Amino acid sequence: MTEVRKGQAPATLSRTVFHERFMQSFMDPAFRAEDQAISRVEAIAWDAYQEGRKSPVTRKAGPGYADPAYDLSVEWLDTKQQIEKAQAAWKEPATPSRVLLVCGSSRNDGTCPGEISKSFRMVEWARQTLQAEPLALEVDVLDLSLLTSSYHLNIHPCKGCVSTAMPLCHWPCSCYPNHSLGQTSDWMAEIYERWTAAHAVIIVTPVYWYQSPSPLKLMIDRLVCSDGGNPDPTTTHGKKPEEAKALELKGWDYPKHLAGRVYGLVVHGDVAGIEGSRRGLSDWLDWMGLIDAGTQARLDRFIGYYEPYATSHETLDADKAVQAEVRNVARAVAQAVKELRAGTLSQPDKGLSRPRPK
Repeated sequence: MTEVRKGQAPATLSRTVFHERFMQSFMDPAFRAEDQAISRVEAIAWDAYQEGRKSPVTRKAGPGYADPAYDLSVEWLDTKQQIEKAQAAWKEPATPSRVLLVCGSSRNDGTCPGEISKSFRMVEWARQTLQAEPLALEVDVLDLSLLTSSYHLNIHPCKGCVSTAMPLCHWPCSCYPNHSLGQTSDWMAEIYERWTAAHAVIIVTPVYWYQSPSPLKLMIDRLVCSDGGNPDPTTTHGKKPEEAKALELKGWDYPKHLAGRVYGLVVHGDVAGIEGSRRGLSDWLDWMGLIDAGTQARLDRFIGYYEPYATSHETLDADKAVQAEVRNVARAVAQAVKELRAGTLSQPDKGLSRPRPK
C-alpha cells in the first residue's frame, strides 16, 4: 500500500484568532446592538470548528451506493440528484438544444469597476444569435462576474483531492460546503447542474496577466471532478485517502461526466496572451471530452491593441469584424449541436479508447 504523506497543515486556530476572524463579518457598527447574540452564535461556530462538523445534516446513502448505511451530506445528495435529472434530460432526444454561455470576465457595473465588461457584450451578441430564428436555441447565461458583486456568492478553490487519488475527488464535489470552516454559499453546486444540462458551452473571456480571470479559473479547477471523478463517496467513506488510493490502484476508469458536449471559445485581450489562453482553454475542453465546433468557433482577438483602457468599449463598437466573428462562433456551435444530436457530426476518434486514461 502506498504511503499517505503528512505534515503540511498547521495546527488549528487559537480561540483568539478564531474570534478575530469571525468578527470580521460584523465590522459594521450597526451590529453592536446585537453583540451578545453574535457572541452566542460565535460560540456555536467555535464548537463546530473544533469538532470538525463539516456536514452537520446528513442521511443514509441508501440503495445504489456501495455502502448504503454511510451518512452523506443532504446538500451533496441534493446536488447529485439535480445533476442526474439534468443528465437524463440532456440524453433525451426531445429535449430542446441548450447552450451555456459563460462570461469569464470579473468586471460588471454593479461594483467597483462601474462599467460592464466587453466579454458581457460579446455574450449578448452570441445569445441574440443563438435565440433568433432560424436557430432558436435555449440559452443559459452564466455570468461569473457575479462573484465580485453578489452577496455571499462563492466559488471556493479546488482542494486538489485528485492529486491524492482520483477516487477521492467526488462527482459532484463533496469538499464544499464545509460548515465547520465557514466555507459555504458555494455556487458550484448550481454550476455543475448547468454544465450538465447544456448540449454546448461557449466561453467568452478576457485575458488577465496571460491567464484566465480568477472567477473562470476557479470554475475550471472545480470542474476537475467531472473528469474522472468518483460518483460514490461511500466507496472512500468520505475523504479517507487510504481507501481512495487503494481504489485507484485496483484500476480506475476515469469517467468523463461531461463528455459529448460541443464547445466554442472567444478570448480577447489588448496587449498579449490571447493565443496561449485560447490554446489552454481548448486543450482543457478537449481533455474533458468536449467537441470543438470548428476553427471559426475558437476565436482569439485583440481589441484596441495597446490603446487606452478608457476607450476600449468605443474600440469594440467600431470593430464590426470582431462582432461578426463572435456571432459566427455562436452559429458554428449551433450547427455542431444540430449535427451532433442528429448523429451526423464527424468525430473520427470517437470509437478509440485511450491507452493511458487519466
